[in-house]
Amino acid sequence: MKLPLHLLLFTALLPSSDGIGGAKTHTGGHTGGVKGVNNNTIAGATAPPANKESLLESPHDSSLLEESPNDSSSEETSAEESLTFPADGITHGIRDPDSTGSSSADGSSSADGSSSSTTSPTTSPPTNKLYVLKRNGSKEPIFYDKIQTRIKSLATNLSPFVDIAGITQRVVTGLYPGIRTKELDNLAAETAAYMSTQHPDYSRLAARISVSNLHKETSPSFSLTLKKLSSLVDPKTNQPCEIISPELMKVVDKFGDIIDSKIDCDRDYRLGYFGFKTLEKSYLLKDIITKETLERPQYMWMRVALGIHIRDIEGMKKSDIQEDLRRAFETYDLMSQGYFTHASPTLFHSGTTHPQLSSCFLLKMKDDSINGIYDTLKSCATISKGAGGIGLSVSNIRARGSYIKGTKGYSNGLVPMLRVFDSTSRYVDQGGGKRPGAFAVYLEPWHADVEDWLDLKKNHGKEERRARDLFYGLWICDEFMRRVEADGDWSLMCPNACPGLTDCHGEEFDQLYRKYEAEGKVIKTIRARELWQKILSSQVETGTPYMLYKDAANAKSNQKNLGTIKSSNLCTEIIEYTDDDEIAVCNLASVCLSRFVESDRGEYGSPDKPGQATFNFEKLHSVVKVMTRNLNRIIDVNSYPLEAASNSNTRHRPIGLGVSGLADALIRMGYDFDGEEGRKLNAMIFECMYHASLEASCEIAERDGTYDSYEGSPMSEGKLQFDLWDEKPSSFGQLSFDWKELRSKIKKHGVRNSLLLAPMPTASTSQILGVNECIEPYTSNLYTRRVKAGEFIIANPHLLRDLTDRGLWNNSVKNQLIKNNGSVQDIKGIPPHLKKLYRTVWEVSMRGVIDMSADRGSYVCQSQSLNLFLSSPTQSKLSAMHFYGWKKGLKTGMYYLRTKGAADAIQFTVQEGEEEGGEDGGEDDYGGCLSCQA
Repeated sequence: MKLPLHLLLFTALLPSSDGIGGAKTHTGGHTGGVKGVNNNTIAGATAPPANKESLLESPHDSSLLEESPNDSSSEETSAEESLTFPADGITHGIRDPDSTGSSSADGSSSADGSSSSTTSPTTSPPTNKLYVLKRNGSKEPIFYDKIQTRIKSLATNLSPFVDIAGITQRVVTGLYPGIRTKELDNLAAETAAYMSTQHPDYSRLAARISVSNLHKETSPSFSLTLKKLSSLVDPKTNQPCEIISPELMKVVDKFGDIIDSKIDCDRDYRLGYFGFKTLEKSYLLKDIITKETLERPQYMWMRVALGIHIRDIEGMKKSDIQEDLRRAFETYDLMSQGYFTHASPTLFHSGTTHPQLSSCFLLKMKDDSINGIYDTLKSCATISKGAGGIGLSVSNIRARGSYIKGTKGYSNGLVPMLRVFDSTSRYVDQGGGKRPGAFAVYLEPWHADVEDWLDLKKNHGKEERRARDLFYGLWICDEFMRRVEADGDWSLMCPNACPGLTDCHGEEFDQLYRKYEAEGKVIKTIRARELWQKILSSQVETGTPYMLYKDAANAKSNQKNLGTIKSSNLCTEIIEYTDDDEIAVCNLASVCLSRFVESDRGEYGSPDKPGQATFNFEKLHSVVKVMTRNLNRIIDVNSYPLEAASNSNTRHRPIGLGVSGLADALIRMGYDFDGEEGRKLNAMIFECMYHASLEASCEIAERDGTYDSYEGSPMSEGKLQFDLWDEKPSSFGQLSFDWKELRSKIKKHGVRNSLLLAPMPTASTSQILGVNECIEPYTSNLYTRRVKAGEFIIANPHLLRDLTDRGLWNNSVKNQLIKNNGSVQDIKGIPPHLKKLYRTVWEVSMRGVIDMSADRGSYVCQSQSLNLFLSSPTQSKLSAMHFYGWKKGLKTGMYYLRTKGAADAIQFTVQEGEEEGGEDGGEDDYGGCLSCQA
């Protein structure tokens, strides 16, 4: 079998049979030569002269890689002694070392008054020898020792398993005459990243090399970077590009020195390699002309924080400006340390001239008419242009064959109309090319076109009856579920002949539906289970439709005083009221749960003592309050794409707080995902978050008043989310929040937000933070990551650390992990408690996953993006899961159905004659919305 290049590299980088990275001969991991390579020169280049810079520059100071004028043998020792590292091993004092005196990336002159742009080499290396082309245009020979020393300088405090000499040797094999220093850094980072299956610290090293490279390419000043971005001119029109908001620039002009002093660029070195590459590709602002990245990650966090909190300072009191800056710095500090992140649209647009910061928009069809349909289509296109994800209810559109009084004709039904929406979603992408537009279309199961609607995403069938780029969700009434359970009949109706069904729920819906049945206003009668089987068949084939329960969603909503809620959003976690003049909106942020695990369990150092870590609920409570205040600010400063969206968001002020890294937190605590301790921690986390967000919202209401539609809501009557579930708080008795006191405060002051918690999918932002997605277990212990350089195979870093610390990680274990699709269950020698801890989502009971969803559900006032997983789905298994979730009272019964066939994306061959096989259990992509990544 012929392997692609990235897999050839992968197998080539597997460890020797003695262990990882030749540990026997690389004690300390950072020293030693490479067999067959001259340690002083490459390709016959001369030995390095004194006082010359590194050809692969140091991220700190050019002197680090220079020889001592007095002792040419002291180069490596001097490099080590010149470095100063803080406790976490991250380097300080970063500056561009391209020339003596160093010119910064913003073009300022060097210390001696010369400019790096005027530097030229005294001689050019011979064309038959390897040389590097530096950032200032000069050419110099490449020296092996300098490459190794450069990499070594970034590997401080990493595991001894990290083989610096081995990385250097592989980098050397990729060199060519005239390689640029930036390309050389990229090559070194990619080489280290490919080796991350040997030890997770290889990925950390790859990230450090990449970050150092970016720091050399960018200005050391945040304020100067923003000034450069704001001064860019489009060469085609000779007009300003207008990237940074004028209000933000006023603050930077006046307080730039203070802002710059608050930024700690060394925190960029805490990013993982793939998190950094995600930021670099999609989030960091670029020169729109050259496409070069101008922002550093820390600059992005500060831009976002200032964009949220800073107003136009003209005429503002000094004390108010100081308070805004204090809030901004508080937000920056928490985000830059990885405690939480705002949603992708906020990261994209905060502080820019187009601050559309919202993630989710929910609409209903304005009217069952040409004007209503195309007005709605225009609204969807406008929202998508600003990077918003869309949930659209179409249950009020008449069915195929229904009479149209105005034209004396008959309706073509939903399918032709939805094909127009499908084309629009492809044409109008999210945020100017970041990702195709994403629309989720919701339908109630009594609609007469439901059978055609279920086929729209299927891969087979007539093209004119398909709309495959849309996403589909069922808005299911309890009456339908009861009839499926009882094997009864189900009546399909047209909303034109049977009005009002979309505008009621619960017992009121049941009575109206049965009334229309009794009156004979039925287009078709089928067995309920026949339709149910078609739903299940579509889910097995396409992963959709989503399953949301209309009656639970309405009965347990704090917005139920407004009217009947008609749909969810693109990702099934937002449940909000919509009307003709109100497009529901939600602003999102997610907290990184693993960040709150302290004093890692003794597991890594003491194999028999799991559960030694602690979870810092006090810190979580304080961070969630900051997030709540931030999202309230976003509601006020946001640029809404449509007036109807502004109307809704400012009137009801819903927010959506979610999580990432639940699986990582449980692993670090030593808790099985769905075990007793894991379930307790899961419920306690969401109780803590709900209490914190309610408390912050009440405090804001005490100052600014309640949201406009507060009166008549369940909270105005003293009913909190768990009351609507008939549950009591602190059901496990682990936390000591005073709910009685908080109720009293809410009764007195009210709250500022109608809705608070909404655990969303976090694929992109989880990758930035280096943790697993949202509320899910790990899909596999071996998965792929795709970046511009190619596809990388990654092992679960927690598992690698546990196994390497026990001396269990070697070729045999790695090959078995590959062969077993990322599962450790059949690998001999791994302790039973680790096998249980590292079960993949395919090995965790879906009953347990649904139980955990219900456990947290009593604190989640919106809903949850709950994926379900079946390796070999059958209709009986899938049906049992749906009914279990419905009877547990879930609002969202299922987001996507993930199946093993969709998740096993890649096949590759194991090393040294092992039998071929093994599919990567990692990455699948059902599409979806970049906007809902929080």
